[in-house]
Amino acid sequence: MSPALDILGLGAVAVDDILFLDKFPRPDSKGPVRRRERRAGGLAGTALVAARRMGRACDYAGTLGDDELSRFIVEAFKAEGVSVRHLVRRAGTRPFHSTILVDTETKTRTILFDEQDVVGADPDLPAQKVIRAARVLLVDHVGIPGMIRAARIARAAGIPVVADLEREMGAPLRELLALIDHLILPYDFAQKITGAADGPAVVRALWQPGRAAVVITRSAEGAWYITAEEPDTVYHQPSFRVGEVDTNGCGDVFHGVYAAGLSEGMPAAERIRLAAAVAAQKATQPGGQKGIPLRSDADRFYAERSREALRTPA
Repeated sequence: MSPALDILGLGAVAVDDILFLDKFPRPDSKGPVRRRERRAGGLAGTALVAARRMGRACDYAGTLGDDELSRFIVEAFKAEGVSVRHLVRRAGTRPFHSTILVDTETKTRTILFDEQDVVGADPDLPAQKVIRAARVLLVDHVGIPGMIRAARIARAAGIPVVADLEREMGAPLRELLALIDHLILPYDFAQKITGAADGPAVVRALWQPGRAAVVITRSAEGAWYITAEEPDTVYHQPSFRVGEVDTNGCGDVFHGVYAAGLSEGMPAAERIRLAAAVAAQKATQPGGQKGIPLRSDADRFYAERSREALRTPA
C-alpha cells in the first residue's frame, strides 16, 4: 500500500538568505550585518511545512535541479517529514533565491528575489495517478501550465484545489482561477485583479458557482470570506492579537493550515479560524517556517483563545 498523501504541492520553494540589520540602509551608506541565516521558504514550501506540522502527510512534486540550493530545499523538506518521492528533477533548474533585509528597529523586511531558472510545476508531471491520490492539491502561480494541468486532473477526480496566487499573468491566470474551488488570496492582489472597493466587495467579486470558498486575507485586519455552506453571507474573521515579531510567511502558513483542515474534513469556518490562529502564532517568532507551531501548540493556543477573534457578518 502506498503511503498516505493528504496534501500535494507543486509550486514555489525558496532559499532565503536573511540579513539582520540595525536599520534599513540609506543610499550610498554602510552598516553592519548583525546576524545572517539561511532558511527554506516559498509559497508552496512554507504551506507544506505548516500542513505537516498540523500532522498531515505532505508531498512536494515541483521541479528542482541538482545544485546546492535545490539540495538545501530537499534536505529541509526531509527534516520536516515532507515527502519528496514525487519531486521532478530537471538539470539547470533551481528554487527561488532571496535575500531578505530585516530592519530590527522597525521590524520590517525587504525581499529581493532571484527567479532565474525557476520552473515550479512541471507541465507534464507528476503522473495523473499521483495527483488523484491526494486529498488536497495546493497550487500557486509558479509554472502556470503545470498548475492548470494538475488542477484540471484534480477537479475531474473531485479533489479540492487550494490556491495561493500573488501575481497577475493575464489569460493563463484567469484560466487557472476558473479551476480553483478554494481561492485564498492576499487583499492587495485580489483588489488589483477585481477593482473592488473593500474586503467584502472583493470576496463577492471573486465568488462564483462551483467554488467552495473564497477567502481574502489582510494581515492584522483579518480575513473576509464566503463559503458554499453559506453562499449569501460574507463573514469577517478577525486576526488574533499577538505581539508580532515577524510576519514573513504568515499568508503561506494560512494556506497550509487551511489545506490541513480541509483534508481532515473540518468545517469551513473552523478551518479558516484555525488558519488565522496558527498564522498569528507564527508571527510571534522570527522566520517564515521556523516559527510555525506544532499541532499540539496550535491546539493549546486555539483553546486558550476560544472566546477571541470570533467571526461576524461583514
